[in-house]
Amino acid sequence: MSDSAPQRRALADRLEADGVLRTREWRAAVETVPRELFLNPGVFLPAETARWRPVTALGTDPEEWREIAYSDGSLATQLDGHLTADEAVGLVSGVPTSSSTTPTTVVSMIEDLEVTAGHTVLEIGTGTGYSTALLCHRLGEDKVTTVEVDPQVAARADAALEEAGFSTWTVTGDGLLGHPARAPYDRVIATCAVRRIPYTWIRQTKPGGIVLATVGSWPYGTGLAKVTVNEDGTAEGRITGRSSFMQARSQAPPPLAGDLSARTAYADTERLTRVPPTLLDEWMPAFLTQLTAPGAQIVRATDNEGARLLYLFDPARESFAAFTEETTGWTVRQGGPVALWDDVEQALTAWQDAGRPDISAVRLSITDRAHTYWVAGQPSLRWEHRVA
Repeated sequence: MSDSAPQRRALADRLEADGVLRTREWRAAVETVPRELFLNPGVFLPAETARWRPVTALGTDPEEWREIAYSDGSLATQLDGHLTADEAVGLVSGVPTSSSTTPTTVVSMIEDLEVTAGHTVLEIGTGTGYSTALLCHRLGEDKVTTVEVDPQVAARADAALEEAGFSTWTVTGDGLLGHPARAPYDRVIATCAVRRIPYTWIRQTKPGGIVLATVGSWPYGTGLAKVTVNEDGTAEGRITGRSSFMQARSQAPPPLAGDLSARTAYADTERLTRVPPTLLDEWMPAFLTQLTAPGAQIVRATDNEGARLLYLFDPARESFAAFTEETTGWTVRQGGPVALWDDVEQALTAWQDAGRPDISAVRLSITDRAHTYWVAGQPSLRWEHRVA
């Protein structure tokens, strides 16, 4: 086992000073579990021109490797669903499909999970296995079930867990289905983002139990939902704050392909916007947009002259909103059966009129038929998503 005890203690000190690490039990876990074991065979570090530099554990000075491991950053461990750092040569391009989440995020979430001795936990998204190891240290490996959709990722996590001294119940399969063998669980935690919390997770949680998951489908503008399950099988809670995770693979929207200008060539309406679409660069407006138009995707581009272009597409409803910046403001052209921007603009205006409440003001209830979100005291800020 790597001699990283000083780095682990320093990490615990930083997390405690930042108010993230709040209990002695979790501090003991952070001081004990070596994060570097869960980064094998290596990581991809951001490089110039939107590429990645592979760094392997075996090919890196041990002190430098520990410095990478205990930085408070999210470290990509797989690109494009298959490529690992030991298989890459030189700078490479690709989209991260597995990562080791920042220690701040991991510890903050497991603290928020409110576990006590004897609790059973279902973890959706094993990833590198670092958070799994922390849970095992705190609760005991027989109390933790973890689900990973990618067999390659699961195998590496199992190897790291074994090297760290843990043997837990790892299940390879679709994490959205959960795993009923030990259900109901006291706690369910997801380390991937979902469009909405699957009702399967609610069914697999004991009354009084907690489900903690990131909701939203954009790379940003997503929120950490914390709900408590009721005796009648419903759940209630709130968005506790900002959160960012990779999308669950079975829910990740396919990239929009083709000529965007051709896809938006025929519009039904054109007008100046009342709210600039650049407001969607802010976290809460982006979250509200996803509540208002849950199937929408945002695309940023430039034209041949370098002018900014923005698009909202809702493929399922075959609708779009295309934005162009003019000297007098932004113009929006809309097409399809749904006026996307009209709906979003109405929600954003209501949010501004309400004093721009933070994402933590959003409440949430879940039944087997619908997910309902709202901001208390604001009738215009209410959304119901029916479950098909």
